[in-house]
Amino acid sequence: MSPQVVTPAIDFQVWLPSKVQQVEAMLDHVLPAADAVPGRLHDAMRYAVLGGGKRVRAALVYAAGEASLQSAAAASSQQIALDHAAVAVELVHAYSLVHDDLPCMDDDTLRRGRPTVHVQFDEATAMLAGDALQPLAFESLGLMPIAPALVVQAIQLLARAIGSQGMVGGQAIDCESVGRTLEQDALQQMHRMKTGALLEASVLLGGIVAGASSIVREGLEKYAAAIGLAFQVADDILDVTADTATLGKTAGKDAMENKPTYVSTLGLDGARELLHELRDDARAALLPLGPSAAQLANIADFIVMRDR
Repeated sequence: MSPQVVTPAIDFQVWLPSKVQQVEAMLDHVLPAADAVPGRLHDAMRYAVLGGGKRVRAALVYAAGEASLQSAAAASSQQIALDHAAVAVELVHAYSLVHDDLPCMDDDTLRRGRPTVHVQFDEATAMLAGDALQPLAFESLGLMPIAPALVVQAIQLLARAIGSQGMVGGQAIDCESVGRTLEQDALQQMHRMKTGALLEASVLLGGIVAGASSIVREGLEKYAAAIGLAFQVADDILDVTADTATLGKTAGKDAMENKPTYVSTLGLDGARELLHELRDDARAALLPLGPSAAQLANIADFIVMRDR
């Protein structure tokens, strides 16, 4: 039985769409207008970012912020800061997808049910669009109306999460691992870097921005580690159980390219068992945080329920 977390005041089915709408409006505002020079580049950036997606990373920022807020008096500026942090992680995620889809990487032609950026525009424009989204993310963090020391901490956290010891490093290991068999520990390290690092950063950014106490930060760190890995396990399962229309990207591509996955390493049943163990670990980490962490628990369930 999963660890129990108190039900939040706002139902998750209402809360999540409201946060998606909130970050979508912010992204639309932050991105350059499509007709601003250079128009083709800006059009590609908007295409990459505003083309849908579940906005799980933004939701993690907001939910961790709710779990961490200590003072109603400071809530207004912190809510604005959470918007900027949510924008930052979604911009970074979009940039990573644009680059991952390029012919020199995964060579994908479909993303979120639409042609990938390099197919819709061209390879050079896709490369530049990804390049431009990354600094825009850090510009967004720099606009957070909180203590400068916390802004610096947030910038450093995101930079570490997406660099050579995080997301980019994980992608490098992934490229090197095609056609190889990886033990579970090596596979886990790759995915903690490639996928988990940005998800973990999203949780911790919410805590930093909202002024989380040391006890709350400890719970967020344990939760983030579990949820970051769970997301990738769920992705690996979906790659073999869902069709292209459901995924919005090419189904079965990992197996076709002989990439190591949790399914290839543990089998489908083993991967599902691990996924549920990670969900339980994530929920258990939230128990000391009390009812304010309920939406984080719901996100853990949401990630697991993708395997349905």
